[in-house]
Amino acid sequence: MKSYYIQLFSPHGLIRFHQAEIGRDKDTGGQVKYVLELLEALSKHPQVRKVDLFTRRITDKRVSASYSQPIEVVNEKARIVRMDCGGQLYKEKEQLWDHLDEFINNTIRFNEAEDDYADVLHGHYADGNYIACELSKIFALPLIATGHSLGRNKKRMLLNQGWEEKKLNDRFNMQRRIDEEEKVIANADVVIVSTRHEIETQYMGYSNKPQANFKVIPPGVNSDVFYPYYRLEMPSFAMTIEQEQALYKINSEIERFLFNADKPLILSIGRADKRKNFEAIITSYGQDKELQAMANLAIFAGVRKDITQMPEDEKEILTNLLLLMDKYDLYGKMALPKKNDPGVEVPEIYRIAARKKGVFVNATPGENFGLTIVEAAACGLPIVASPTGGPKEIVEKADNGLLIDVEDTAAIASALKKIIADRALWDQYSANGIKAGAEDYAWNKHAEKYVETINDIFKEKAEKFQAQTSFGRKLADAQLFLISDLDGTLVEGDDLTGLEELMNWLRENPGVVFGISSGRSKALMQEALHKYPFVNPDVLICSAGTELYYTKDFIPDVGWEKHINHQWKREQIKTAMEELPNITLQGADAQWPFKISYFATEHFTGDDLANVNKQLYDRKLPAKVLLTDNKYLDIIPRRAGKGNVVRYLSYKWKLPVEQFITSGNGGNDIDMLQGQAKGIVVANYSKELDVLKGKRNVYFSSTPLSSGILEGINFYAKNGKKQDK
Repeated sequence: MKSYYIQLFSPHGLIRFHQAEIGRDKDTGGQVKYVLELLEALSKHPQVRKVDLFTRRITDKRVSASYSQPIEVVNEKARIVRMDCGGQLYKEKEQLWDHLDEFINNTIRFNEAEDDYADVLHGHYADGNYIACELSKIFALPLIATGHSLGRNKKRMLLNQGWEEKKLNDRFNMQRRIDEEEKVIANADVVIVSTRHEIETQYMGYSNKPQANFKVIPPGVNSDVFYPYYRLEMPSFAMTIEQEQALYKINSEIERFLFNADKPLILSIGRADKRKNFEAIITSYGQDKELQAMANLAIFAGVRKDITQMPEDEKEILTNLLLLMDKYDLYGKMALPKKNDPGVEVPEIYRIAARKKGVFVNATPGENFGLTIVEAAACGLPIVASPTGGPKEIVEKADNGLLIDVEDTAAIASALKKIIADRALWDQYSANGIKAGAEDYAWNKHAEKYVETINDIFKEKAEKFQAQTSFGRKLADAQLFLISDLDGTLVEGDDLTGLEELMNWLRENPGVVFGISSGRSKALMQEALHKYPFVNPDVLICSAGTELYYTKDFIPDVGWEKHINHQWKREQIKTAMEELPNITLQGADAQWPFKISYFATEHFTGDDLANVNKQLYDRKLPAKVLLTDNKYLDIIPRRAGKGNVVRYLSYKWKLPVEQFITSGNGGNDIDMLQGQAKGIVVANYSKELDVLKGKRNVYFSSTPLSSGILEGINFYAKNGKKQDK
């Protein structure tokens, strides 16, 4: 039976296993709890040899130093791995989109350094799914996706609240998020959801929904943590010191708010989010004097210190809760504690409420799942929840509570009174919930179904997943990169001198990555490869080093475009160039987002070239100017260019530049040919390359085209040093 190395991705960063800060802010809610418990559950499955959770490394005085540790060991099979991405300071997940390609590149480098590659990639949330999707293309690996919450639904909700679409995109990168969610839905081998409701409603607005392979695997609870309330009374049961302290602390924290702490306790737990609908719970309790006489109320709304220092949305919600408490004069009847430890205190909160014969309320309308419902049920608390979404599926399956309109405060109060007043009904719901928690919603059951799903993927799509022969593995394991210019270097029209011999040499040396670098656009490069079908490059550098692709399928390197976009001001450059003589803008088919191309007239001189550079410098327009055959002038981003692509490939695939061989014949090859890479100038070169004579690590061949490339390769293989000719 195949064993698996699984990589999980949840990049926003405030994730740690030991003393996890669940509810610290809006990015550390149920999704973080989910991935941490999934990590541990998978590590216990015998068919999983290793599982890593990748997140962002943060070094910031505002958060614990534990988030800056590169690796946190969870157990002998599970780790949290933290990647550098977007600087050191904590950022909200919406602000990380422009940095996720750095995360991808650093993950590749991490895998190379470990010399261990995943068998399965699993993304969480839109950003984690983006990372996992890109890596799955590179390494030909199965992709599992979990959305948790989706952009289209959040967009709809915020528009209904009065947000403008532009503000939505500026603040949340909303359209980009939705576009990436569409791609992931189409590309994932399996989309794991918690309920059928999630498929029918959350994914309803997505165009690629019909292409998705959905699998319902509900999350679970850890039965070692969320166990029945009555276990404390069992003769053989002994609490740990930590549990005893947690029980004492949380009990004291609740009781300090209450006049009569022995009454049944109505409980709700969640982060300070408007969707949690805590206001409706307090209002239903505050308006019903009979319910106040029967029971106390406790709301745990995340973690707070100073409300005035919290984000505006959380500040507003918590302020409203306090105002409602005051409005209905609930002092002595309602507890609103400031914090709780999700690891040891939250389970005790559920059990305290259960021992007091209380009820758990989840008032979120249409929630995808409702993990707190399952946790409360496993501890023996009956449930009142919404008749829609995940809560409906859970409560109907478990038969452990009542489903009511959570927007109707009178209905909430009525359901609570019914359960609290009827002891037999309370006992029935409590017992049913405990049974469901143990049998239907346990993490070990989730892990079993998860691994069965992976087995099915490999069984059904064995040919698709050949990770050992993927282009990603070839590049990661490469011993040498050979990057050659196309026109005038590799071939010249129909002149294929030495090409067959060079291709034979590449086939005989599978550890060599072969790349073609050209001023041609992607479309023109595709035409060329169609003309030379026996040429099979692993890397394609197009448009003078502004586009980077892999294989004949032209799989884009998503990080390269974002890397070169830094300080690129295309329209301002075009305007500045209009003032200069002896250059004419080429046609639209020669222009690309990161390349502006001109014809140089026959009168164009070195002084004109200097003036082009001065014009850009004086106007603070960083760019690189390339002149080829004294006829073609290209302006590209400062970070672009064939030489910079070589250095980028060296960094990304962790192979020293000294193990790159580059070959060319024209002026736009200069920055690729000089430097630490080993350069080859073929015999039919243009005069711009005379400046390279005598340069370190540049070999001038005596033969043209591919023959000259092979001559240079043999020279470096034999001598391993420079020879001037």
